[in-house]
Amino acid sequence: MIDNHRGPESDSQAVHRRAEELDALDAILPFDRRDQLAALLTDEEVATLKHLAQEGMGENTLRALASDLGYLEAWCRLATGDPLPWPAPEALLLKFVAHHLWDPVKRAEDAAHGMPADVEAGLRAERLLRSPGPHAPGTVQRRLTSWSILTRWRGLTGAFAAPSLKSAMRLAVRASARPRQRKSKKAVTVDILAKLLQVCAGDRLVDLRDHALLLTAFASGGRRRSEVAALRVEDPSDKTSPPLPCLSIRLGRTKTTTADENEHVLLIGRPVASLKTWLAEAQIKDGPVFRRIDQWGNIDRRALTPQSVNLILKARCEQAGLEPALFSAHGLRSGYLTEAANRGIPLPEAMQQSLHKSVTQAASYYNNAERKNGRAARLIV
Repeated sequence: MIDNHRGPESDSQAVHRRAEELDALDAILPFDRRDQLAALLTDEEVATLKHLAQEGMGENTLRALASDLGYLEAWCRLATGDPLPWPAPEALLLKFVAHHLWDPVKRAEDAAHGMPADVEAGLRAERLLRSPGPHAPGTVQRRLTSWSILTRWRGLTGAFAAPSLKSAMRLAVRASARPRQRKSKKAVTVDILAKLLQVCAGDRLVDLRDHALLLTAFASGGRRRSEVAALRVEDPSDKTSPPLPCLSIRLGRTKTTTADENEHVLLIGRPVASLKTWLAEAQIKDGPVFRRIDQWGNIDRRALTPQSVNLILKARCEQAGLEPALFSAHGLRSGYLTEAANRGIPLPEAMQQSLHKSVTQAASYYNNAERKNGRAARLIV
């Protein structure tokens, strides 16, 4: 006789079930934090994330929201002894700012300044806090933005527009002595790219893949790592551009566009040849362009993750005798614009390829090149 009556689910059973449900988000959530997030997130929050993934929200956006939600849940539990409330009261938002944007000089004089020691220890024990100092203002603002978005999804209104919160953030940013860190400390300009391509000059499949990946990412305007990882065989199409081979690459959804905008960029010459060689040797006729390759040289059906693109660049930097810590995949993007500026390519023309939406952001690379090559800095040489 089968007993269909089930008692209440235990906490451990609920966590195990959530972890299994999070497997459906394996392309989005970091694998090494899957069990940790399962313990922090509720069933409703996991269901929301799965719905958003199915509806096509950008993977990077969803990954950041999941990570921020996990951090906020853990911080609130340690700081208040209670789960994260919805909506969060204004006092809790101010507490979050005070715990994360503090003055290291004042902390040396007063141990009670900033985040309490027990809260900090708890976050470090859960490997959610690694930086020895206060958070970067941009990180705090991003997490507040995620908090606000998650609140609105619940049909609630939080105190995120409160004058006190805006004032606290403004004063904290002004007082911060921490300079804004570039996503890549050094740009991958053509001279750096040449060194990376040289260590990818072998005949192994992994060499062919990495050679094509680096050339494609740079020459197509400095594509973001998420865009490189998402590229599919169906996206590139041949264009006539004699005497050089030319491909038009459809990017689909990007960080600043939707899939409906149908953005295209061009590849011409050597990058096209490298990309076609990789696809032919790997016998890839459909699906993801850049895929995982195991240690025995077997090609996976799954695409590389954005993080894998970053790790590939760093590994090739190390092989080329460069310091990996100075470079990240974003260096391909900044390197493209820096190289365009150094070669005198007009900014609007470069932006057509890089697809930067912000003229101010793109122009910063041009301003640096103009100052370096201009007369104002050469009064005494």
